[in-house]
Amino acid sequence: MIVVAFFIIGLIIGSFLNVCIYRIPRGKSIVYPPSSCPLCGARLKWYDNIPVISYILLKGRCRYCKGKISPIYPVVELLTAIYSVLVYLKFGITLNTVFYLIFGYILIAASFIDFFHYIIPDSLTLSLAFVGLAYGIVNHELVHSIVGLIFGFVLLYVVAVLGKAIFKKEAMGGGDIKLLAALGTFVGVRGVLFTLFVASFLGSLVGVVLIASGNAKMSQRLPFGPYLSLSAIIYLFVGAELLAKVYGF
Repeated sequence: MIVVAFFIIGLIIGSFLNVCIYRIPRGKSIVYPPSSCPLCGARLKWYDNIPVISYILLKGRCRYCKGKISPIYPVVELLTAIYSVLVYLKFGITLNTVFYLIFGYILIAASFIDFFHYIIPDSLTLSLAFVGLAYGIVNHELVHSIVGLIFGFVLLYVVAVLGKAIFKKEAMGGGDIKLLAALGTFVGVRGVLFTLFVASFLGSLVGVVLIASGNAKMSQRLPFGPYLSLSAIIYLFVGAELLAKVYGF
């Protein structure tokens, strides 16, 4: 029953994250007005806004204009629900679980926004940083969180400067730098190194596959935020234990 409860809560939060993903990049309020069809502007009834279920019942189309609804909506809802359940199964019901849930929710929103708009809003990175510092205070590791924040910022800033000097163009966006800094408040110095290494590997791997398949060009910009987010979540679940087993720290 607890697993089901976390899944349902995740679906509801995922529905709210869809609002954030759509409205924040457009400078719109995430509170008002209520949900409406992005195609025709029709105000949605509560029964048209049930996570995943409404999408299935409406066959992926708006009830009013019959326009196609993006499958991203149920994907975000299901992804958030699954993440919520995994956090519960891994960490149980504790205060830290609340922090880890917020951690993942912000990263899901930031990742999809970066994927579609190539930006990571400051409102999300700053929120993540503040939550991370609160996490450090609660766990009596505030210094650990602050050092992680500074290290994450400096590390990726240096990479960005060197990359620009070598390739004569922007190699890393400011949003990515702030995101890694915010992640550092949760994962610390080791987590920052792990996150950047894994994200670089995953990003390079996907980039090579896209270029080889003809779906991207060498000069094409790819969003890095989703890889940083995924790598940080991997660290949260298994990274710390993996480093301890492999390197003994």
